Amino acid sequence: MNRRHALGALACAVTLPRLTTPLPAAAQSAETQPASSAAQALTEAWGLWKGSYLADDGRVVDELQEGASHSESQSYGLLLAATLRDEAAFDLIDSWTLRNLGIRDDRLLAWRWLPDVMPHVPDLNNASDGDLFYAWALIRGAEAFDRPQLKERAAAMARDLAASCVLESDGAARRLVFVPAADGFARESGNVINPSYYMPRAMEDIAEATGISAFAAAARDGMSIMSELSVQGLMPDWITLGPEGFFPDPELPDRNGYDAMRVPLFLIWSGLGNHPAVRRQAEALGMAAAAQVPTPVVMNRMTYAVQETSENPGYAALGGLVSCVASGLNGAAMPRFAADQPYYPATLHMFAMIAQIEASPSCVPI
Repeated sequence: MNRRHALGALACAVTLPRLTTPLPAAAQSAETQPASSAAQALTEAWGLWKGSYLADDGRVVDELQEGASHSESQSYGLLLAATLRDEAAFDLIDSWTLRNLGIRDDRLLAWRWLPDVMPHVPDLNNASDGDLFYAWALIRGAEAFDRPQLKERAAAMARDLAASCVLESDGAARRLVFVPAADGFARESGNVINPSYYMPRAMEDIAEATGISAFAAAARDGMSIMSELSVQGLMPDWITLGPEGFFPDPELPDRNGYDAMRVPLFLIWSGLGNHPAVRRQAEALGMAAAAQVPTPVVMNRMTYAVQETSENPGYAALGGLVSCVASGLNGAAMPRFAADQPYYPATLHMFAMIAQIEASPSCVPI
């Protein structure tokens, strides 16, 4: 698995629901016994997550990616800390990130830190999803810890992110697209996009908190893009958007894989569980389950053929949530959190638990 291969190789009208307040560390946010149990399980999982993936200095470590830390992993950790109201962990992660990745001339973050090379940051390019989630985490942290200065930092970061990565597409549609980085993804034929870099809830909340309306517009256009892609099949990890439509990029894999699996999760978390991208993913997962195939992690976009599977419970939890939301039934087949899985599925597991509590209360894990 190399979810960040593309950045390294290249050197480089929907109304969204409002954000709920961050979850308390205890289960006091729950109104029913099942919700209380889910919140308690999340609190326990957070302790395990910190013990396994968060170093003492605040670095979130992705061992499968050369022991690297990314703006994505740091932003994901910061968001978890804000959501679980863990101010000590929040400040630890934030401090390390600013010292080691906040080294660009703007307010954005360098995308990767490597422990065994010098300099540790060989490429100053950013990753727009890492910046997006970091700004969102700062906004959540401002509310959770009553620190308005964090919102000011989020606004400064969001301004630079909009200036660098929210672009107007060519063609008759003239849509705002959220490109993966400031550099490296423009083609003569159009812009390469990664649908999983769109997080509608984060984009809408940033727009509301900062007044930068481009994020809300890009979120709406992104949902339209995903609806069109869903006509073709499953969400792609990468796709090029040009004046004449969508087409695969010859330098990037055309598949539904480790990136694209986040799309239905982020849609569900945003209250958009009825989006066709969620239904498509659930259909493919259902076909695999009927054939007794283990949890798919890479699939053919058009045929749903399973190309890679995984036993990591985080991927199963994500699939269980997607299937539950698409079915409209109560109860999701989400396994308990385990810390003996790699950073990425463990973090998606945490996100699936939060999305269930915040946006899909009927899909309580069973």
